[in-house]
Amino acid sequence: MTTPEADHPRGHPQGLGTLLVGLQFGLIAGIGALAAPAFIAGSAPAGAWAAAAGGGLLGVWALLSHPRGNFNIRPTPRAGGRLVSHGPYRWIRHPMYSAVALCAAAGAWAAAGSWGGWGWLLTAGLVAVLWTKAVLEERWMALQHIDYAAYQAVTKRFIPGLL
Repeated sequence: MTTPEADHPRGHPQGLGTLLVGLQFGLIAGIGALAAPAFIAGSAPAGAWAAAAGGGLLGVWALLSHPRGNFNIRPTPRAGGRLVSHGPYRWIRHPMYSAVALCAAAGAWAAAGSWGGWGWLLTAGLVAVLWTKAVLEERWMALQHIDYAAYQAVTKRFIPGLL
C-alpha cells in the first residue's frame, strides 16, 4: 500500500499540514476577535446566531461520527485510519471544514456592522485554507484508502448536492 509519505518528500505532508492548521487557527482567532463583541453584547443578527449554531452542531456530529483516535486536524490521514462514510460524511466529504466555514461566516456576519468587510476578508482567507486542506487530504486519502475514489463519486466536497 502506498502511503502519503511515499508520494511526497520526507516530512512534507506533516509540515504543510501543520502550516495550514496554523493559518486556519490564526484566521479563526481573527474572526472570533472581530465577532465576539457583537455576540457578547447580544447584538449579532439572528441569522449569525443560527449559522453559528448550525456550524457547531455539524462539527459535533462530524466528530461523533469518527471512531476514537481516527480524527486528524491535519489533512494527512492517520496511519491505520478508517474511511468514515456515515453521519454527515454520508453526504459531504469534509463536514468539519463546512462547519468551520459556517461558523466563520456567522462571525463575519456578526462583525460586519462594526468592522466592515474585515470579517468577510478573513473568512475568504479561511475558506481558501480549508479548500487547500481538502484538496490535499483527498489526494492523500485516495492513496491510503482504495475505496476513496468511489466515495468521492457519490459525495460532494462541502455542500450536499452542490459543491
